[in-house]
Amino acid sequence: MIDLTNFYLRIQEQLDLDLPFVAYRKASNTPNQENLRGFFQKDDQTHLIHDFEESGFVFAPFDNEQDSFLIPSDESEFLEADFQVDDDNMSDNSISIEIESEAGKQNHLDLVQQALDAIKNGDLKKVVLSRKESVKLEAPNALLLFRKMLSKYPTAFVYLWYHPKVGIWLGATPETLLQIKRNRLKTMALAGTQKLENTTDVEWGLKEIEEQEFVTNSIIENIGDLDLDKNDILKSGPYTVQAGKLLHLRTDISVKIDDKVKLEHLIQAIHPTPAICGLPKKEAKDFILKNEKYNREFYTGFLGELNIKEKVQRSSNRRNRENQAYLSVVKQTSLFVNLRCLKLDEDEAILYIGGGITKDSDPEQEWIETMNKAQTMKAVLVK
Repeated sequence: MIDLTNFYLRIQEQLDLDLPFVAYRKASNTPNQENLRGFFQKDDQTHLIHDFEESGFVFAPFDNEQDSFLIPSDESEFLEADFQVDDDNMSDNSISIEIESEAGKQNHLDLVQQALDAIKNGDLKKVVLSRKESVKLEAPNALLLFRKMLSKYPTAFVYLWYHPKVGIWLGATPETLLQIKRNRLKTMALAGTQKLENTTDVEWGLKEIEEQEFVTNSIIENIGDLDLDKNDILKSGPYTVQAGKLLHLRTDISVKIDDKVKLEHLIQAIHPTPAICGLPKKEAKDFILKNEKYNREFYTGFLGELNIKEKVQRSSNRRNRENQAYLSVVKQTSLFVNLRCLKLDEDEAILYIGGGITKDSDPEQEWIETMNKAQTMKAVLVK
C-alpha cells in the first residue's frame, strides 16, 4: 500500500514514459469504500487475450471479433492506495465548454426509426443504438479527469486506461458483466433509464420494464445453455439503482459453477448482453455494425481484473479459530461493461452514449435519454 499522492505521481510518470497502465477503483454499494488499484506495465509490449486463461487486467472491445488487450500481472507492478475524496474545487483551467455533436439529432432519430421498422418486421425484439459526441478541450489532463470522476461517482467502477496501441480511455460504469469467486458466478441485468429527480422511489413505464425483463431472461437463458444446473440460478429484483444523475432497473443473478466451465465460454455466453446489444444477439449485433456508421471500439466492451489471486482471511467461526494465523488464496475475476466512458484524443474527448430500442420506443424520447446520459461524462469535462 502506498499513499495517494505517490499513486497519482506514478500514473503521471507512466503517462510521461508512454507505458501501458490501468488505474481503477472497484464499484461498491458504499461510497468510496474500495481502494485505488493499478497495474503499471514495465515495458511497452502489446499483450493480447488468447483464451482468457491469462492473468492481469483485460480491456476488450464491443465486437468480440476484434483484439482484446491485456496488462499482464507478471509483466507489471501492482500498486494499491487508500482513496480519499479530492477537494471538489480542485484547479481546472484546461477544459473548454465548447461542445459539438458528432452525430446530429436527425441522424439519431432516423437510426431509431430504422430500428423500429426492423422490430415491426419481426427481425429484432430489441436493439441498443449509440452515437458519439466530441467535446473540444484545451490541453486535456487525463489524471485530473480521473480524479474528478473518482470524486463525482463514488459507487461506480471508475478507471483510467492507457496503452500506446489503444489510447487513453476513462469511464465510470455502473454495470457488472460478471464476477467469479470461489466457484460462484455473479452478474446483473441493468436496463431501463430515467433521470434522477430528487428521489429513487419512482414509477417505471412499460417500455423500461419490458426492456429489463428481456435482458434478465436472456442472461439466464444463455447461462443455462452452459450445462449448469438451472435450478441453482438465483435472481433478485428488479429494483431501482442510482448511477450519477440517472436511475436504472437492476436484477442480480448468480449461479454455482464448476471447474469444467471455462471462463472464455462464460464470457462468450454473456457478452454482449441485451443491455448493450439487443435480441436476438447475432441479428442485433449485425444491425449495429451495419447501421451505426461509426466504430464503437471499446465502448460497450468490457474491462477488469482477470484471474487475479487474492488473499482472503479465513472464517472466524470456532471451528477455524486455530487457523486464524493463515490466509487462503483465491483466484477471482471481476469484469465490468464499459459504459459512461470517453476517449481522449489530442484536443478533444470522444463521448459514447446509447439506449435500448423496443417496439414501444419513441425516437424523440430516445434522443433525450442519450442527452441525459451524456451529462454523466460532460459533468467532469465542464466546471
